[in-house]
Amino acid sequence: MGPATKVIRRGKALDDEILEFAEVEQPDEHARSAAIALHSKLIKPAGSLGRLEELGVWVAACQGQSPPRPFTRPRVVVFAGDHGVAAKGVSAYPGEVTAQLVGSMLTGGAAINVLAASAGASVRVVDMAVDSDAPATRSIGEFKVRRGSGSIDVEDALTDDEARAAVRAGRAIADAEVDGGADLLIAGDLGIGNSTPASVLVAALTGSEPVAVVGRGSGIDDNAWMRKAAAVRDALRRARTVLADPVALLRTAAGADIAAMAGFLAQASLRKTPVILDGLVASAAALVAEELVPGARQWWTAGQRGGEPAHALALEHLDLEPILDLDVRLGEGTGAVAALPLVFMATRVLAEMATHEQAGVSGPLIEAPPS
Repeated sequence: MGPATKVIRRGKALDDEILEFAEVEQPDEHARSAAIALHSKLIKPAGSLGRLEELGVWVAACQGQSPPRPFTRPRVVVFAGDHGVAAKGVSAYPGEVTAQLVGSMLTGGAAINVLAASAGASVRVVDMAVDSDAPATRSIGEFKVRRGSGSIDVEDALTDDEARAAVRAGRAIADAEVDGGADLLIAGDLGIGNSTPASVLVAALTGSEPVAVVGRGSGIDDNAWMRKAAAVRDALRRARTVLADPVALLRTAAGADIAAMAGFLAQASLRKTPVILDGLVASAAALVAEELVPGARQWWTAGQRGGEPAHALALEHLDLEPILDLDVRLGEGTGAVAALPLVFMATRVLAEMATHEQAGVSGPLIEAPPS
């Protein structure tokens, strides 16, 4: 095992399985500098495209070249799973809706299908822990770990083996997508009650209290909010006992879908593939992925700021400034996909816009100060 390998050892016995993560390489600084320099030569005042310029520079750094290549195969992977804590009345919807929405996604009728088609992305659905054995879920259940999860306020979401299996599945899915040509990835979530474990993870990893992270999720009323706050409080007590161990944290307070998302995001960074983060659940998984692979966040940008308080805390902890602020809290990857056209535009500005020399346009009389 070389010095660039980080070992995450889990379990009670020395011969238990280990998870190995190589150290992540940071995006290319030479390409970043070249992209910044190129922006100063384009036929526009320096900095006049604002965040679009920053996004284009980030893409160039991720791709290791300036100008960057326009994206050809953006891919959304939706991780679906049910959560035992939903039975405690923390959501506005019954648990069976998860399987029903999976069916809608497979037939192209869900919000993520519509938005992704509009933005030029394709969608894959993965059943990690949907509480159903319906034919629609079996067809996408290659990596399925279990049906549902433990109710995290009183028990672990997963066993040790299930948590490791879910992380491995997420890594394998990321590898398969990149090997298949995906050049930009989005992790979507689908699962009734999933904002509750996501809020617990955010609270645990940011040092926040339950009242600071509990939002309205699917549109819950005051009584459901109080039930959710109690569930987060009790789950957070348990989660804090394993805070130093990211895989144990996933076992204790997440679920197979969120654990797989964490593995997916970590592996995407190791594969040098840029990611647009979506809302609360994806950002909670990203917090754990950053624990698994420190520095992974350099390969991510935040697509949007949703309406959940825990989402804002997660983005602040990751030091990511969202592209959009549309109060999108649906999940599924919808907020990230809404930002996708802006990432495309930012990339194509560097790739296709003319320089002063090419266009025969005079530059500024006074050189702009360095940014």
